[in-house]
Amino acid sequence: MVYGQIPDSDAQDVALAVTAAQQAFPTWSKTDPAQRSRLLMAIARGIEERFEELAQAESRDSGKPLSLARRMDITRARDNFEFFAAAALQFASESHNQPGFINYTLRQPIGVVGCISPWNLPLYLFTWKIAPALAAGNCVIAKPSEVTPVTASILAEICISAGLPDGVLNILHGTGPNCGAEIVKHPIIKAVSFTGSTRAGREIASVAAPMFKKLSLELGGKNPVVIFADCDYEEMLNTTVRSSFTNQGQICLCGSRIYVERPLYNRFREDFVARVQQLKVGDPAASDTQIGAVVSEAHYNKILSYIALAKEEGGTVLCGGHPVKMEGERANGWYIAPTVIDGLSPICRTNQEEIFGPVVSIQPFDSEEEAVTLANNTDYGLAAVIWTNHLTRAHRLGEQLQSGIVWINCWLERDLRTPFGGVKSSGVGREGGWEALRFFTEPKNICVKL
Repeated sequence: MVYGQIPDSDAQDVALAVTAAQQAFPTWSKTDPAQRSRLLMAIARGIEERFEELAQAESRDSGKPLSLARRMDITRARDNFEFFAAAALQFASESHNQPGFINYTLRQPIGVVGCISPWNLPLYLFTWKIAPALAAGNCVIAKPSEVTPVTASILAEICISAGLPDGVLNILHGTGPNCGAEIVKHPIIKAVSFTGSTRAGREIASVAAPMFKKLSLELGGKNPVVIFADCDYEEMLNTTVRSSFTNQGQICLCGSRIYVERPLYNRFREDFVARVQQLKVGDPAASDTQIGAVVSEAHYNKILSYIALAKEEGGTVLCGGHPVKMEGERANGWYIAPTVIDGLSPICRTNQEEIFGPVVSIQPFDSEEEAVTLANNTDYGLAAVIWTNHLTRAHRLGEQLQSGIVWINCWLERDLRTPFGGVKSSGVGREGGWEALRFFTEPKNICVKL
């Protein structure tokens, strides 16, 4: 069912947006940080005022449970603007004294920057890029995913109502090839912040790097969850169900490879499968739904193809592994039962490639060294989870895991001051806190003879 239309922006639209941003930049970049802060805070209030409308739109657009959109997506979008509104007043640079001279560093906005966000957390990740770029004094060309564009359009209305000057934020709708690629290659856009697939990130880097653009690429993940027998079992079990299947597994931080110390493995397998089978797959608007629809038919087919591949690779589906057919107006929706697979080789495609859906594999391990080897045995390195009450082990493994983020005895606890990003094929650069403001500014050293 078609319930809306968006523009299919192209190179001409990108050029018009860049012109508007260039015209706005001299004034915006010199605007007092306190005024920029007030405008960002007004946008945060606008999100709060239209909170339920945004949550409803996000759920309808993406298929995620409405309760999740309320609890996480829209809440975090508001918090992003509030956080960087405050950060705009606190951002500072360095000075260095030496005999006869003083050096100080200016942090100046880059100019016109590009922000491209994905479909899984549409407004959440859109604002995570836009807010620091604006706080630092840049003008922004921003493209949401064409798959989930509605909340970005509502955000534009909120920004206008908040009094954001014309040309400071320019939101373009369109496809990756027609619009996103034009943003990346436009010579005036000097920095690009992108969240999405590793494949797309590789293409962006191939275009932007020869043009010497600044790049922040937050890409895919194949995140390990390492569970030791001395963990707090009930807390671990509850959280691991959540870290596996929140947003239908369509979060780059979800754990998709679960490694369990052998003495605990049989108990965990039985209890985990039982908990997963209790998850309610249903209408995203229903208050008791825990698993909604995946985002598109193409993604639905991709996930099912990986489940079929897992069987070919020798895996045993312990639960799920099949579509869920709904009734009524949801009858043609793309629902998949949460799926748990064991018996797979660590090097098989199912355990190496990002599925980005409600599918996890489980496997036992016998030693700390084996656990580290298994966890690091992919091209990805975004996030990892360790469950243990052994303090020195937790710190030791946290250091050894090849991952940009390590959670110990928790998952998805995000302090917005901390750096966010991955290693290896999970990306380059960091977002969050001062890291984001540093990315969206250029340092300039000034040396003065005394």
